[in-house]
Amino acid sequence: MIKVLLADDEELIRDAVATLLELESDLSVVARAGTGRQAVRAALDHRPDVAVVDLDMPELDGLAVSAELTRALPDCRVIILTGRGRPAHLRRALRAGASGFVTKGASAGTLARAIRRVTEGARYVDPELAAELLVGPDCPLTERELEVLAALAEGGTPAAVARRVGLSAGTVRNYAAAIMTKLEVSDRAAAIRLAQHHGWI
Repeated sequence: MIKVLLADDEELIRDAVATLLELESDLSVVARAGTGRQAVRAALDHRPDVAVVDLDMPELDGLAVSAELTRALPDCRVIILTGRGRPAHLRRALRAGASGFVTKGASAGTLARAIRRVTEGARYVDPELAAELLVGPDCPLTERELEVLAALAEGGTPAAVARRVGLSAGTVRNYAAAIMTKLEVSDRAAAIRLAQHHGWI
């Protein structure tokens, strides 16, 4: 029996998915959670084989939950379930340690198959999103430039951003200029939007 944790901030969706999964003879929903923090606590308490986690949740989003469970419970596979299926979300989910990515438009059978696949150690990714990701543009930025851009996206004064990435404010400005040149945009906000759209940060 595959033990499943369901985490979604919408009770109706959470209960409906649980009911559908319980119809599968090899799946058992052992816990439900309405926030990201509840999901992490429930996973630590119940030790599920798979956590099906909504991308957008209060307290911790699905990506943060995935990263936390990957660290704290490496045997628990995470599937991100979302209504906002874009290649950028898929890329970030995989970076956060998720083993699967399913859109809420998928059938219950698709989700059940995804749960079985990730339990076997494989990955499951929505085929259309996977295709879009493959044809998407490669990131022209270095890892350090991505780190600086992500810090700029978090906001704060140039001095605060510089402290977060361990650089001087002048060096951060130089990185920002190089990033804008590489991305062919005129300001930092446009660089951040473009990088977020493609899932680079």
